[in-house]
Amino acid sequence: MVQPHYQYTEKQKNEQIIRLIISKRFRVLRHALFLVMLFIFVYTAKQIPKAPGIFNNGRLFLIYFWFVAMIYTNIYVLVPRFFFKARYFLYLLLLTIMVVTTLLAISYIANTYMEAAQRYYPENSDMSIGTGIIITISIIFMTTTIKLFGRWTQDRETITELSNLTLQMELSELRNQINPHFLFNMLNNVKALIRIDPAKASTVILKLSDFLRYQLYENGDNKTTLSSELHFLSNLSELEKLRRDHLNIDLQTDIPLKAQNSIQLPPNLFTTFIENAIKYSADIQGRPERITIHITQKDQEQLHFICLNTHDLGNMPSRGKYGGLGLANIKRRLSLLYQDRHTLQITSTATEFLVDLTIPL
Repeated sequence: MVQPHYQYTEKQKNEQIIRLIISKRFRVLRHALFLVMLFIFVYTAKQIPKAPGIFNNGRLFLIYFWFVAMIYTNIYVLVPRFFFKARYFLYLLLLTIMVVTTLLAISYIANTYMEAAQRYYPENSDMSIGTGIIITISIIFMTTTIKLFGRWTQDRETITELSNLTLQMELSELRNQINPHFLFNMLNNVKALIRIDPAKASTVILKLSDFLRYQLYENGDNKTTLSSELHFLSNLSELEKLRRDHLNIDLQTDIPLKAQNSIQLPPNLFTTFIENAIKYSADIQGRPERITIHITQKDQEQLHFICLNTHDLGNMPSRGKYGGLGLANIKRRLSLLYQDRHTLQITSTATEFLVDLTIPL
């Protein structure tokens, strides 16, 4: 268990380094560190000839500020206006002109005090054009790479944010498609009961009110507790048993109530499966209909849902049509939520349908 903690710590360190490089919060600190490091380089570089006293300091400051002007012109003018807009030839042309101009300017500044430099520092009085080109291009390459890395990181974060937003919108759309489908079924049930048994229809309406309260006020978040979801499924079972005298729904769980209150899962994750079980369990000959729902926890890391229902041979859906739009939506929702970390198996025999779903916690 130590290794994952170590990896997480390394990931945090990498993220902090990236934040330091690209975050607006550290912009002043980032530029201050860079300017200090550049000045130390210019002041200590042996390749730059030195002169005594005030002449040396003035010359070094001129070279330093010329470097600063070249670097910031590149990263704030040339790169955004030309490189990021794919105008690469014009970018390279302007960059070459700027580098050549910088080299000529540094050479002129250095040679202006060459006589004094040769007298006091004869061993460091010569900076070749080749050395100047290497130094200048190295600085340009380093700063441009940092700029490009910052842009790439920001683009990656933007893409990730857009992907997450798109995912949430799609999940919300799928969930909204499932909920009206359920409500439509229940309203049809109430319509049928009003004619047959008004008292039972009144009970159904009260239960339906509880459903709507859950949907509107408790079901708005991306997560709900297992205890709330079980209560919702229990109400669904009671509603259906009121409507159909021969229907027996057995909802079982061996998960303690304390654990139920702590387990989080997406709302209405099991509703479609149970709706389908109720739909296809109807027996046209009036024989008893049985639905068994079993929810367990596996190894504290997975939630296991099983829904088994009997069905009549005359009420069997054609192959590939079991569940219709509701089942297609829940499959897509599971795929978006868990990718390949869940398992879903739907099997059918001559007398039973079985849904076996396992999701990670």
